[in-house]
Amino acid sequence: MPAPRDVHRYTTMTMSALMFAIGVVLLVLTFAKGGGVASTGTIVGVLFLLAGGGRFLLARRVR
Repeated sequence: MPAPRDVHRYTTMTMSALMFAIGVVLLVLTFAKGGGVASTGTIVGVLFLLAGGGRFLLARRVR
């Protein structure tokens, strides 16, 4: 059975990857529907990308 710290780290990495994927989907859908650079979908998508990617990198570094 894995240690609780390992479970927390892997769960955090999974949720971070999911946030990153949501950001990609938001950007693709926004641009596919004709949204511009300053549209809400683009801004929220970029924020999801940054939050998910940043958290994923931090979870990988801390041990």
